[in-house]
Amino acid sequence: MDLARVAQHDPVTVEAGRHAAVIAPVVMRGDRPHVLFTKRADHLGEHPGQMSFPGGGREPSDVDLRATALREANEEIGLRADEPSFYGRLDDILTVTDYAVSPFVATVPDREYEPDDREVAEIAVLSVDDLTDRPNYESELRDHPQYGEIRLHFFHVDGYTVWGATGRMLVQLLELTTEWEAPPEVDRVVDPDADFRV
Repeated sequence: MDLARVAQHDPVTVEAGRHAAVIAPVVMRGDRPHVLFTKRADHLGEHPGQMSFPGGGREPSDVDLRATALREANEEIGLRADEPSFYGRLDDILTVTDYAVSPFVATVPDREYEPDDREVAEIAVLSVDDLTDRPNYESELRDHPQYGEIRLHFFHVDGYTVWGATGRMLVQLLELTTEWEAPPEVDRVVDPDADFRV
């Protein structure tokens, strides 16, 4: 996993009604890279139970979006501000809830983090080797009523499924830093009337 490629990346920014930021935390276990995710608590109003990166909405007191990501990661998993080593940003992601999400890529220590059970059900640290293993990946095409045709990415590792906006961020992270690429063909096309939550 070559994180220097993130530093060389010129991120695309998008405008939206609301702004948010996340940290895509890379954890080294021995010489093998892993990625840390949170599983959102089931009682949350937006994206309950989904896998996500630590982060959240920008507040007026945040000096910039990186400060937003740090504050939220501290609240959600107890990551201290002096712990991440930042490499750069991925492209902004526009969500169906009208958030422009800015993902910051950083390495973080391999330690036991403390999930805030008001927001986080659990923490999962998934191997990049497993995330880039082709049998663990699938995608589908859906016709979104507002955004038109959209491709959803699904990563199935260790009983967890990473998809939605986090899946899109993960695709870019892996394509940028490893030799993995999302296959050009989709695995299935879903009925336009299917439930759509990203």
